[in-house]
Amino acid sequence: MSSKNSTPSHDHDAVIKPSREFSKNSRIPSMAAYKRLYQESIDKPATFWAREAAELDWHKKWTKVLDWKPPFAKWFVGGKLNVCENCVDRHAAGPRRNKAAIIWEGEPGDKQVITYGQLQREVCRFANVLENKGVKAGDRVLIYLPMIPEAAYAMLACARIGAAHNVVFGGFAAEAIADRLEDSGATTIITADGGWRRGKVVPLKPVVDLALESYQNVNHVIVVNRCHTDTPMTSDRDSWWHDDIKGVSTRHKARAFDSEQPLFLLYTSGSTGKPKGILHTSGGYLTGTHSSFKYIFDIREQDVYWCTADIGWITGHSYIVYGPLANGATQVMYEGAPNFPDFGRFWKIVEDHGVSIFYTAPTAIRAFIRAGDQFPDAYDLSSLRLLGSVGEPINPQAWNWYHRKIGGGKCPIVDTWWQTETGAIMISPMPGATPCKPGTATHPFFGIDAAILDDSGNECKAGEDGRLVIRKPWPSMLRSIYGDKKRYETTYWSDYPGLYTAGDGARRDKQGNFWIIGRLDDVLNVSGHRLGTAEIESALVSHPAVAEAAVIGRPDDLKGQAVSAFVILKAGNKESPELRETLRKHVAKVIGAIAKPDDLYFSPGLPKTRSGKIMRRLLKELVATGTISGNVTTLEDFSVIDHLKNQLSRPS
Repeated sequence: MSSKNSTPSHDHDAVIKPSREFSKNSRIPSMAAYKRLYQESIDKPATFWAREAAELDWHKKWTKVLDWKPPFAKWFVGGKLNVCENCVDRHAAGPRRNKAAIIWEGEPGDKQVITYGQLQREVCRFANVLENKGVKAGDRVLIYLPMIPEAAYAMLACARIGAAHNVVFGGFAAEAIADRLEDSGATTIITADGGWRRGKVVPLKPVVDLALESYQNVNHVIVVNRCHTDTPMTSDRDSWWHDDIKGVSTRHKARAFDSEQPLFLLYTSGSTGKPKGILHTSGGYLTGTHSSFKYIFDIREQDVYWCTADIGWITGHSYIVYGPLANGATQVMYEGAPNFPDFGRFWKIVEDHGVSIFYTAPTAIRAFIRAGDQFPDAYDLSSLRLLGSVGEPINPQAWNWYHRKIGGGKCPIVDTWWQTETGAIMISPMPGATPCKPGTATHPFFGIDAAILDDSGNECKAGEDGRLVIRKPWPSMLRSIYGDKKRYETTYWSDYPGLYTAGDGARRDKQGNFWIIGRLDDVLNVSGHRLGTAEIESALVSHPAVAEAAVIGRPDDLKGQAVSAFVILKAGNKESPELRETLRKHVAKVIGAIAKPDDLYFSPGLPKTRSGKIMRRLLKELVATGTISGNVTTLEDFSVIDHLKNQLSRPS
């Protein structure tokens, strides 16, 4: 079932339908079945979501499915449950007790298989450790770990005792950690000496120590000894995980918490320099992730599922920890890089563990294409039955390669669109039902009333670009920005009153498929990671040599978007390749390596309007095309453009 290459602008593109065999055995076997359930979920959302929520274990049933006072939602009002019990205990108490929950592989090749029974013991033991240290319901716990089993144990233990976790991606720097500690008021940190990445140890505990030089309110730092490195420990504050769990009971009685009990904070870049602490709560979030995982990944008892994301991102929360475990799935968890020792590593893992469902990012797929077909060709990928894509829109060429080379032309691809804020997948094919065009996320998931509007709030016609909005509340939606309800209202609900604005542009084709066309605000999508331009600009300006900076994204075949920075130096500083590299490293130190500018240009000025606003659209056009064709009548100083053209012709 191969297909020709296609682009979003043509309605006559190849349509790839799921095989009859796949559809016959699928949870949603046809478009008629999808449309019937979708219509019910839109017309009778309380009926639909009550039925989905009833698949979870509740200590006390809700009295009302939804309390909606725009833009604030409460789902399953009055209901009480424990998220950890739903992901662990209910499976450990039944026939899944000895079923593998997590098949873990470290980058050096060490392996563990953790059954649901073992997962219960480890999570209960660590929940006792946290309570012994005084962590209680409502507290915030920062988690800064590599992709090791302890990361899942820590998240689930927090959920078990009602403490909100804030997982920070292991690539972030000390200042980013300090900012998150300050904003969340966390008093406990769980970290490791380091983690393995491309054959080297990435230090984590030293980064935490640096962050704690500027934030003094942490009482406990629990450290996993992953890499056996020489790790300085501060007495009375720092302790080793392996010491803390010695002699601690593996039994712990889980309490029931309100459906709206905060489950976690996850910080995401915004169009201002300050990251936003996205707040997710318990009952609605778990219902949304459980339901979407079940239907979109068409999960079966015998499946081996693998999501290659890091737990530091929302994908790792929803589709490594909560969604799969709530469904009692078996999943692979891998610590390291996709190209260590070479680009065959992922495919070796698929072969070794018989992976049947594989969920990864377009950035990784493009890297695999560039590396060459000899890597996947060397392994048996016949266990795969379903593929997924996440993090950014997948270009049709990458979709076709993924379908043909990795899926053997037989595996449906679920190209999923969603966000940190949405908590769960919002737009995606149903693998047994949806005819797919390469590059489109196709149709909304159940209960998701998605639309594309123009600037006046009118719904766009087929083929017209507009703003993607969600018109009705959904269970896994963010509840607020932590500590800043006003910013929550302004950021997400002010463009069109009562409607959630995703910040993404989109269009629909004549068949109703949604094509996501990228961010509309000053947020970049670099390798599937969201980075605020203001955040990177702020990091550059914090260097003593920089007077002003402007950051944009440029199209990049591998990463989707690359970071381009334009810098005005303070008097007395000279342009040089050495200073360029110093500034790139400075950004990596302040934010993390993922934010390091790919290009950095020096300039005596930036294109500004007469009111002083930087005209980033001109910078984007210059970087993309080398020239300016748009309206420049509001530009204050035309000579800046000529200088920048000269700069762009030199190495960056």
